[in-house]
Amino acid sequence: MDKKQKLAIAAILIVTALAAGAITLGGKSGSDEHGDHGKEDTHAEHKEAGHKENDDDHAAGKSAKAGDAHGDDEHDAHDEGERIAFSAEQMRVAGIVLADAGLSDMTGTLPLPGEIRFDADRTAHVVPRVAGVVEAAPVRLGQAVKKGQLLAIIDSGAISDLRSEAQNAQQRLALARDGYAREKKLWEEKISAEQDYLQARAALREAEIAARNAAQKLAALGAGGDGSSGAFQIRAPFDGVVVEKHIALGEMVKEDTAVFTLSDLSQVWAEIDVPASALDAVRVGAAATVKASALSSSASGKVAYVGALLGEQTRTAKAHVVLPNPGGAWRPGMFVTVEVAAGAARQVLAVPDDAVHTVENRSVVFTAAEGGFIAQPVKTGRSQDGRTEILSGLEPGQRYAARNAFLVKAELGKASAEHAH
Repeated sequence: MDKKQKLAIAAILIVTALAAGAITLGGKSGSDEHGDHGKEDTHAEHKEAGHKENDDDHAAGKSAKAGDAHGDDEHDAHDEGERIAFSAEQMRVAGIVLADAGLSDMTGTLPLPGEIRFDADRTAHVVPRVAGVVEAAPVRLGQAVKKGQLLAIIDSGAISDLRSEAQNAQQRLALARDGYAREKKLWEEKISAEQDYLQARAALREAEIAARNAAQKLAALGAGGDGSSGAFQIRAPFDGVVVEKHIALGEMVKEDTAVFTLSDLSQVWAEIDVPASALDAVRVGAAATVKASALSSSASGKVAYVGALLGEQTRTAKAHVVLPNPGGAWRPGMFVTVEVAAGAARQVLAVPDDAVHTVENRSVVFTAAEGGFIAQPVKTGRSQDGRTEILSGLEPGQRYAARNAFLVKAELGKASAEHAH
């Protein structure tokens, strides 16, 4: 290769290098311009997005504030809904008495399962005492009867025989009296012998004994001496209720058939099973409170009996509490819980039983508020001596409706009805 060719090749390489550099510089310049423009666009978009986010945040803030205000309004409305308006004049007219919640002495209690049963001392299984056919049974099942009231009439052959015997005995007695009087007069006048007089006197004594025996047989059955009739009247032995009736017209009954069960339901027994471990606490005379899930109220009584023997299967002793039952609310067969007082007394927060009411399946006490009352939910404990323990929901010293609180509940129900309408 000569010198000219070398120079030509070098020139071509220089031109090519210069052209490549120009292309590189041009592309870079274009990229910078496009990049700056892209940066400006991105900044603009970011700025616009920022403004948009600020606007959204501002709107959300307004919405949140509106929501908070709405929530406050609802809360206030809810509070207002719970408040029962009552003026001082209304409370005075209604006789509503306010009191401050305070402490009361209550003894410890031992809860035991139990069942309401008839008072066995005031329950009778009435039997005819004579066999016969039923002529009448005027009383109905569940009817309240008075002592001596007619329950049924039975036609009995045995009663007919006894009455005939009594009637004959009376007739023989009358004849014996006449014979004795005659023989006595003749003996006094020395007309007849003394032996005749003594025989007449002995006959009189025998007639008197026979008549007395016949009358006693009728009296023992409660039949009386109504001629030769066989009608036997069954009468109530005391005031009570006919709780069972096993007799019908025309039926033949035996002398030992329990035709009626009569019970005085003015008081009943709450029978409990006392485990051996609790016998030291459950004693005769101990105060007890009886509660039933079927009833909203409770009753107080005293333990009247504690059995001395333990059951072979249950290993418990029987005991019962005597309960007054004037309204018949405690029905035999009802399951109950008997809380027997046990242990030393202690002070607890308590209110009168009449101050606690049930609203929407919750126990409440109507506490005093400005312009009326609020139905304050509370958790109750045991009841004793007309007072109910408050476990939570009420503070000592807090004022509440202690008397005639049911009128506040009535006003609450009226307001709820109007609101629903």
